[in-house]
Amino acid sequence: MAGPEISAPPVPRSDEVLTPEALAFVADLDARFHGRRDELLAARRTRREQIARTGTLDFLPETAEVRDAEWTVPPLPADLRDRRVEITGPTDPKMAINALNSGARVWLADLEDANTPHWRNVVGGQLTLLDATRGRLAHTSPDGREYAVGDPAAAPVVIPRPRGWHFDEEHLTVAGRPVVAAVVDVGLHAFHNARELLERGSAPYYYLPKTESHLEARLWDEVFTHVEATLGIPHGSVRATVLIETITAAFEMDEILFELRDHAAGLNAGRWDYLFSIIKNFRDAGPAFTLPDRNAVTMTAPMMRAYSDLLVRTCHRRGASAIGGMAAFIPSRRNAEVNERALAKVREDKTREARAGFDGSWVAHPDLVPVCAEVFDAVLDGRENQLDVLRDDVVVTAADLLAVDRTPGERTEAGLRGNVRVAMLYLQAWLSGNGAAGIDHLMEDAATAEISRSQVWQWVNTAARLDTGEVVTRELVERVVEEECAALGEAVGEEARALFVEGALGEEFPDFLTLRAYRVLLGRGE
Repeated sequence: MAGPEISAPPVPRSDEVLTPEALAFVADLDARFHGRRDELLAARRTRREQIARTGTLDFLPETAEVRDAEWTVPPLPADLRDRRVEITGPTDPKMAINALNSGARVWLADLEDANTPHWRNVVGGQLTLLDATRGRLAHTSPDGREYAVGDPAAAPVVIPRPRGWHFDEEHLTVAGRPVVAAVVDVGLHAFHNARELLERGSAPYYYLPKTESHLEARLWDEVFTHVEATLGIPHGSVRATVLIETITAAFEMDEILFELRDHAAGLNAGRWDYLFSIIKNFRDAGPAFTLPDRNAVTMTAPMMRAYSDLLVRTCHRRGASAIGGMAAFIPSRRNAEVNERALAKVREDKTREARAGFDGSWVAHPDLVPVCAEVFDAVLDGRENQLDVLRDDVVVTAADLLAVDRTPGERTEAGLRGNVRVAMLYLQAWLSGNGAAGIDHLMEDAATAEISRSQVWQWVNTAARLDTGEVVTRELVERVVEEECAALGEAVGEEARALFVEGALGEEFPDFLTLRAYRVLLGRGE
């Protein structure tokens, strides 16, 4: 089968990853699985319509047997048994080297929310992974500073995160049809690195984002099985950790692990996308599903505690790893007081996760690795993980997962302004090619921008009242946008502003803000 046609600006060294053989491999994957992907996206829309009609969700009656039966995933590979600290970040060489030198046990090499789909990033990310696999990753910055991995043998296990099923790669087409972006990301990585990883004592591992159902996990299982057979590597070599970052997936954790079967490694609690998913799916459900300020929704809120406890119980019952959520704080080298307050919150959050039975957790900055490691070292007490902590005490009902109205916190003017400011600044960074942007001492990515703009949409459409007594209206948000843009000056351009207004104030709720932003990139020829 012929490879996809490329319509994109040239990228240095692209011939190393966009070989005819690799592109033919990607085209074959797309031909086999594109149609089923489209069916599953249609199923998402049908389910969302059902939620709009009923205003609720429940565990699936047709899969009760899977939830009730006793089964486990295969034993974890040796290099995935200890995941106490995982650092996340994009795949540009400098950030990758910092992650690989951080002392974390795992680096989530993000081709998704901390990245942008500029073609230079799509190809460049694959080149970074190619070099990292072979222990030769190095970088020279424009000012002449050189970066290299200190000890490749001691570097974290690399787990790429491809783009979600909803995304197409418009720069690659077969017979005029864009290739599924997830197929591009996994296909190129596996083709170039799977055998090399196995020879080095590891294997191809992936983080799977934005999963909404066990049927989507089944499709991933079929993709991995075909990849293994085509590349001639043992079945079960590929292992995947699924982010439970949608409200529908929270009701199907057992089923998702079951569908992946021999390819399952664990689940992760993805907080920001999870809140975004709640708003997206229950946006018609009225004030009972209207959240307070995004920063007020902590993992101690009843619905969030139910979700995270159920994740730990499900994973450990099935022999899979349970990985906690993100510590997004960026330490300041100028403000010791900010550091002290934030690090105390990070320590508190990681202590809660470790005591709840999580096997490890995420951080967004190398300076947070020692804090997270210290907390988990103390709780693990010499063990590699907490798979023996079964959490039989956990009983979670559908009502517990949907207890949005029991979430403490207020809706404030400061929260509204923060949402507007952060989302616009992030969109400006995204359009410039930076998918991980430091804003107000936090590492923001596409997920946090989504919760910010969707929360504004929700507050407008439920006539939410702020702590000032003012009702959130379109006119109020437009005034706040005007004021924040004036304060930010040239830091936010018209494209970023327009994308935010469209996503937060449009009559129709865009499923993904990044899809709209991608059209802007394509219009620029990027």
